[in-house]
Amino acid sequence: MERLRPRGRQTFSGFTKGEIEKMEKLLEESGEQSLNRDFCQKVTKRFNRSSGRAGKPVIKWTEVYDWLQSRLQDLPKIEKRISEIPKACPSNKTQESSQGPEDEKSPDLSELEFEARSSKDGAWYDVAMFLTHRFLSSGEAEVRVRFVGFGAEEDEWVNIKQAVRERSVPLEHTECQKVKTGDLVLCFQERRDQAIYYDAHIVEVQRRMHDIRGCRCLFLVRYDHDNTEENVRLRRLCRRLTHQI
Repeated sequence: MERLRPRGRQTFSGFTKGEIEKMEKLLEESGEQSLNRDFCQKVTKRFNRSSGRAGKPVIKWTEVYDWLQSRLQDLPKIEKRISEIPKACPSNKTQESSQGPEDEKSPDLSELEFEARSSKDGAWYDVAMFLTHRFLSSGEAEVRVRFVGFGAEEDEWVNIKQAVRERSVPLEHTECQKVKTGDLVLCFQERRDQAIYYDAHIVEVQRRMHDIRGCRCLFLVRYDHDNTEENVRLRRLCRRLTHQI
């Protein structure tokens, strides 16, 4: 039996290690520009949408701002380092297909975020970067991916058509009315030995009054990989985007 790829469960004590590393990188790339309100709100939205924050408190943009501001004050020489960094560096996600400066004309590609299905457990994980690609004798294309939070030893070849897609988005409390019976969703499955994301279908919806905690509705889901069912709250659901590779 192939081993599972458990997702670590860390007690929330502020920002996660991955979020801190991301903000450190943003400071190096943007310096004082990272203290812009719109910039902080965009970063906050991305963090809150991340699968790594499932089950953790929602981050406020002011918390991102305060962390960046404090860190910037602790690194007085950061502006000098920023001036030495090229203004346009392709993201890891598009680096393999980069042709040169002309690629700066298509910045929206770097804004896309992807998830891929692991052949080891059938679960979906965020993609940190696409490493390379190849074509099989059948003519099908595969891409080698590195998953967010995992090292090179966990890199996998996955089928582009069947196992790579634009990242699913966590549902907000105000969006529960959009979830209907029969919908395909990505659901956070929590078990004693693992906590990972699987495709599932909505079997039944129990509408309930919202309170100060947000949506209190219950959603009966059936996981596609093993046909098991369970009732879950909205916070464990992500909506599927229409874009597929």
